Amino acid sequence: MSDVKKLIEGAYDLHVHSAPDVLPRKMDDLEMAERCTNGPLAGYVIKNHWTQTGERAKLINKLYPKCDAIGSITLNSSVGGINAPAVEMAARDNCKLVWFPTCDSEHEMAHQFNGDPNKKLAFWASIVIEMKNAGIKVPTINILDEFGQLKPEVYDVLDVIARYDLILATGHISHEEAYKLVPEAAKRNVKNILITHATFPTTFYSVEDQKKFIDYGAKIEQCYTTWKTDKVAFDIVADQIRQVGPDNCILATDLGNTKLCYPDEGLAEFAERLLQKGFSEDEIRTMVVINLKILLGKNDIE
Repeated sequence: MSDVKKLIEGAYDLHVHSAPDVLPRKMDDLEMAERCTNGPLAGYVIKNHWTQTGERAKLINKLYPKCDAIGSITLNSSVGGINAPAVEMAARDNCKLVWFPTCDSEHEMAHQFNGDPNKKLAFWASIVIEMKNAGIKVPTINILDEFGQLKPEVYDVLDVIARYDLILATGHISHEEAYKLVPEAAKRNVKNILITHATFPTTFYSVEDQKKFIDYGAKIEQCYTTWKTDKVAFDIVADQIRQVGPDNCILATDLGNTKLCYPDEGLAEFAERLLQKGFSEDEIRTMVVINLKILLGKNDIE
């Protein structure tokens, strides 16, 4: 594993759920920053389903100058949904990545609360249930109107993303929504598009789907937790990466679950498993360092 840690030296993880959060997390930002400072990762994106994290990132970077913490915003109901002013303020406040709706996505909510009493709910679903029991309605979000076209507010958000050169991540929206969003984003000069955890059950994209997105300049995110928690077989993840090409993919962890490992450990394990599948060291560095720096607009690309 030590050689693998050297292989991922300078990597970024664009999908880390650290505390403070309304849900329990394995590590807080201080511990994560210490692990970056003393370990292989150069930095990470702070992911939160309910609040923007740019201010947290600025404080971490002041306290830990060797850690490049990066803020983000997720367009769920708690920030007003598809809300251009919220994205504008997030961009001014050190956020670099904009996730479209995740847990409040109409598509995701329909999948989670499908009427099956035996269904194992997502980690965050307890929050939705608690708010419902308290009489708080959580609006679900669909970015398409009744005619299947993007709603006007989506265009406003895309324009802010383009103006600040932010990363657009598709979140947990439906395929139908993504097929409309990604081409329009490219048309509006959004240069950095990320297809969120492409093998996650509610957002699973075929290789053919992924190649269509790549034609619009998108990168494909493959996440550690998706296969580690048996939501998809690792062989499927490896095969997808091979078919669409490492140049078009990034590896991330989606970690923060208290029962799983730390992000740097997860990324190292991901890299090691891909090495065992015949991927080269150069291909892995492309997916954990080079493509990440391209998305983040870093100048020190290898």
